[in-house]
Amino acid sequence: MSEHVPLYSSAYAGYEVRGEVRALTYGDDVGQSGWVTADELERFAEWLQLGPDSRLLDVGCGSGGPALRLAERAGARVTGIDLVEDGIATASRLADERGLADRARFVRADAGGPLPFADETYDAVVSIDVMCHLPDRLEILREWYRVTAPGARILFTDPTIVTGLVTDSELADRSAVGIYVFSVESVNEKLLAQAGFEVERREDLTESMAAMAGRWHDARDRFHDGLVADEGAATFDGIQRFLAACHLLAQERRLSRYAYLARR
Repeated sequence: MSEHVPLYSSAYAGYEVRGEVRALTYGDDVGQSGWVTADELERFAEWLQLGPDSRLLDVGCGSGGPALRLAERAGARVTGIDLVEDGIATASRLADERGLADRARFVRADAGGPLPFADETYDAVVSIDVMCHLPDRLEILREWYRVTAPGARILFTDPTIVTGLVTDSELADRSAVGIYVFSVESVNEKLLAQAGFEVERREDLTESMAAMAGRWHDARDRFHDGLVADEGAATFDGIQRFLAACHLLAQERRLSRYAYLARR
């Protein structure tokens, strides 16, 4: 496919059927825009050892749902960054509405470049299903090292790890919603070490991604007519091909999703 289809904007548009699609996909909808589940977020908070004194940076925060959940449940002071202005505006509004503005702030910034923060500002960094969109990964990790304090923990998930044979057409469908960087299993750990971090944990999350992609695809199919009327047939079909590719490649373990935890 030569043109990207707007998966994430379509997931959040005002059409009320999307709320039903999200409920069928996520169950506990925390406002996420990728593959993360509420249960995963709770585990991530434990791995990062988040508490009321923690200063957390969420890289690629989207509309702020996971960041706000972590601020609410763990009590962390969270800064979220994202390049999409509408996402930052939504996240800031939600923080105000939920009474979390004193613990969560959101800043428009490019996660792929120098970060607008001083050295050793944060105790933890989390980035959920965003690293796969960022080509200059070593420099990004070096920026994370710069803005974190000694002993800080960082965690990111990568859903585009090549663990089997994948055709060019499958890769095209799997990358139809944006810029993607595919890598092999060992690359992230090597880059973390080069950036100065010590890898503490790697966990395979492929099974949950496969299940969620399948649920998302089937939920959209269930509301086919309404979604086509709202977003158009071309967008609907493109998103369905993307989700079908995500489901198949993850189910067959040809593209995998891992979480990486490392310490500064």
